[in-house]
Amino acid sequence: MEAKKNVLTYEGLKRYEEELEELKVVKRKEVSQKIKEAREQGDLSENAEYDAAKDEQRDIEARIDELEKILKNVEVVVEDEVDLDKISVGCKIKIMDLEDGEELDYKIVGSTEANSLKGKISNESPVGRALIGKKVGDTVEVETQVGILKYKVLDIDRSKDA
Repeated sequence: MEAKKNVLTYEGLKRYEEELEELKVVKRKEVSQKIKEAREQGDLSENAEYDAAKDEQRDIEARIDELEKILKNVEVVVEDEVDLDKISVGCKIKIMDLEDGEELDYKIVGSTEANSLKGKISNESPVGRALIGKKVGDTVEVETQVGILKYKVLDIDRSKDA
């Protein structure tokens, strides 16, 4: 079975690469120093600083592993080449909630970049899936846990930063 591609915008790719570099170059050294200092304090069986440093080291290594897996199988969306005729990953969109008339701005991103609090919705989420391929003026119905939501696509644009 082929591994799932991690769809990222260029902005997301840079952010993950910078985080990975920070973890490998800076954080690993910092936690290594903390472990060394805690060891010098003697008995490790009752050394809270040593335990905390080892926990931090484990968390850093787990995040490094996670980032390396994401970046190993990445597909970057070139936002300058996004087709503005229809919604796709990398687009910034404006939709209207037809129930209350509220206008919503979103950026469609891959699932690894999704963050609803920052207006970034995944192409794999129910709303994202329903919107992919739609054009300005189209109405979509999305079945969610709270019922069926209806949206009208108002605008599709290149997203430099949503």
